[in-house]
Amino acid sequence: MTEPPIIQKTYNLIKWYIPILNNLPRNHKFMLGDRLINGLYDLLENLIAARFASEKVTILTQINLKLDIIRYQTRLLYDFELIKVDRYNYGSQLLKEIGIDLGA
Repeated sequence: MTEPPIIQKTYNLIKWYIPILNNLPRNHKFMLGDRLINGLYDLLENLIAARFASEKVTILTQINLKLDIIRYQTRLLYDFELIKVDRYNYGSQLLKEIGIDLGA
């Protein structure tokens, strides 16, 4: 069974994002950084679970919710000047590529 591209894109997003989050200042690392890290890992886990689930809509709806939260948290990183505009733009593009279309 081949791996869906969305799983590989999420994996690549995590590889890109974790080093950035690990270098956040202490006052942001243990709140916003940890939330983002956990959210990214949850996102990957849910995508893998959806791959094998017979009823995918519920899981994909949760994935969309998680993606939206990660988008807002990423925006907070930028608004708090914790990441530069080029990194923000790149991360936003990666998140956009992962977006799930439920056909609604």
